[in-house]
Amino acid sequence: MTRVPDHENEYAYDVVVLGAGPVGENVVDRVRAAGLSAVVVESELVGGECSYWACMPSKALLRPAIARSEARAVAGLRGLVQGPLDAREVLAHRDAVVGDWKDDGQVAWVESTGARLFRGHGRLLGPRRVEVAGPEGDRRVLTARHAVAVCTGSRAVLPELPGLHGAGAWTSREATSAARVPGRLVVVGGGVVGVEMATAWQALGAKVTLLVRGGGVLPRMEPFVGEHVVAALVERGADVRTGVDVAAVVRDGHTGPVTVVLEGGERVEGDEVLFATGRRPRTEDIGLETVGLEPGGWLPVDDSLRVTGHDWLYAVGDVNHRALLTHQGKYQARIAGAAIVARAAGDAVAEPGGWGPYAATADHAAVPQVVFTDPEAAAVGLSLAEAEAAGRRARAVDVDMRAVAGAGLYAEGYQGRARLVVDEDRGTVLGASFVGQGVGELLHAATVAVTGEVPLARLWHAVPAYPTLSEVWLRLLEAYRDGADPK
Repeated sequence: MTRVPDHENEYAYDVVVLGAGPVGENVVDRVRAAGLSAVVVESELVGGECSYWACMPSKALLRPAIARSEARAVAGLRGLVQGPLDAREVLAHRDAVVGDWKDDGQVAWVESTGARLFRGHGRLLGPRRVEVAGPEGDRRVLTARHAVAVCTGSRAVLPELPGLHGAGAWTSREATSAARVPGRLVVVGGGVVGVEMATAWQALGAKVTLLVRGGGVLPRMEPFVGEHVVAALVERGADVRTGVDVAAVVRDGHTGPVTVVLEGGERVEGDEVLFATGRRPRTEDIGLETVGLEPGGWLPVDDSLRVTGHDWLYAVGDVNHRALLTHQGKYQARIAGAAIVARAAGDAVAEPGGWGPYAATADHAAVPQVVFTDPEAAAVGLSLAEAEAAGRRARAVDVDMRAVAGAGLYAEGYQGRARLVVDEDRGTVLGASFVGQGVGELLHAATVAVTGEVPLARLWHAVPAYPTLSEVWLRLLEAYRDGADPK
């Protein structure tokens, strides 16, 4: 840090980072490791959405539900786990996982890197300049010698519906931090947040109604994945309705029952309603207009995460809309940090489309995602429909997970399915999808195969251990060899 001469509250750093979530933290870590000075600005909790209102609390809620379900399918255990979950204990554990919404540990980590932390709201004042409005009314101006990185993430969007605003509707934040189990929960939206929270709160004792506009859930995955997830929710008592549109919400304040009115007039009543219907970037009030960019919009970037037309400005994580996933944001942060360091040193950085430490190529064709429902859903790369839409000569092969000896050992009555999407011209894997208990642990092998463009001829020599779920790889290769088509 350097204090700007004659300006008591003005400071200069090599890199200024807006947002101290996982993405901002990784940018800071990378540039500090290379010896650049850095400051990070955060208006909420250090650690961001993932640590307090998304990844960590949601998985703390889901893990007991999934563990109980798996135990009920194992001989010798099922009779011991037939009762309900201890909701109070699950919620207390969730609170502990998020540090009771205190960020002392995360702050200590930032300080351990040698970076400076300023609490407050940061806004661009123009190229390389950021003003921070502190919680006590104090103001500072920060100048970046080399780069400003916007890592402010995204927030949930509530649709414009009659009666919704002021009705105390849940978004993902309330769904992951609620202090009690609602008797009846209406979930609107069939994406990741919708199905994960339906799974968690149903297991904790809520009667769940899931309302989905489209024909199924998890629309960005292969259709069979969502079909398995819906079947499990229905089997456990959820009311899942597809092809429905919400017209209005009726509630007297934040208390009492809430009524969701569907197009056509049908009414669905609950004690709480969760809208999991999309996200928007947190860019509406960070001074983008001072550098010729549109406030509130997604920020277009090249493969080094540099904002188009601005050689000093980077947009990393959700704000660039490439892949709204924490692990992808952290990956981007490592790429952006390396690019900032290289440019600060005067080194050449490959133009967009190149491969190497300065290009976020995995955001294009090898994005992995696990949905922690019961059964789990996992996918990486292109679905068959996406491959065909991209003009690839693709072929899909499917295998029932029950064809693997490890599935029967994992759980009695195991249900699941796996798919490979193969590039017929190159003989490589374009995508892979799995649904079933424990399949999230299969995904990294698929990610390596897609990212590394490993020929199928070489995958025959990657021998899976017996008897594990990973033997599904051998069954998929056999299905491809034998010309099997998906059913």
